[in-house]
Amino acid sequence: MGRWEYLAVLGACVLVTLPIELAGARVYRRPGRLARAVLPVAALFLVWDAFAIAGGVWHFDAAFVSGLRAPFGIPLEEVLFFVVIPVCGVLTYEGVGLTGRLLRRWRRGRE
Repeated sequence: MGRWEYLAVLGACVLVTLPIELAGARVYRRPGRLARAVLPVAALFLVWDAFAIAGGVWHFDAAFVSGLRAPFGIPLEEVLFFVVIPVCGVLTYEGVGLTGRLLRRWRRGRE
């Protein structure tokens, strides 16, 4: 898979958590709230990445990234990582809350 592996894993993360949204988590339906939760942290880590790349602390093997780069030499996959993984985390968190609410509603209905 090589060059597309990182993107494929990120895509799989989105696909695996998509049913949580479809079940009613409503994360994607509140984009402003999601952006306020994800973007500040993503920006911080992207700055950190830029410094680490510039300082030679780490690099990304060209065999495993698409070759598309954001400013400061950050691979597109790394930028997407800092957005996709937190979004999937928020979806999972909301899914757990949704499950709890549904279970409480079900239990009340049985009483």
